[in-house]
Amino acid sequence: MATTINDLVLVHIDNKPGFYARIEDVTPDVKAGWWRLKLLVLTVPLEIYTWILEEAQINGTPFTMGGTPIRMEKVLSPVPREEATAPSPLQTPSPSPAEEAKEQDKGGKVVSLLDRKKDK
Repeated sequence: MATTINDLVLVHIDNKPGFYARIEDVTPDVKAGWWRLKLLVLTVPLEIYTWILEEAQINGTPFTMGGTPIRMEKVLSPVPREEATAPSPLQTPSPSPAEEAKEQDKGGKVVSLLDRKKDK
């Protein structure tokens, strides 16, 4: 399973968990077969790192930086995919047409975030 943009990774430093990061961008480097990997490092404060790696290294093959062993591990959600897309119990139900008309008379409109997400 390839690691790509928007994936979360756990970066191991010296064979120990070091930090989590989200892959922001992957672009070809000038050196053939190498990639510029932009990482949003999830620390306080947030930081951006740009590493130049081979595809295998992006996908988990260990490498070294300055003699220090580094390995990136893709993080998978423990929530099964179908549960992740199920409506939240905190979600408010969509308003009836009568309720929508009443809200429009007030100058406002209730928008379901779940319905908005489905439209995209």
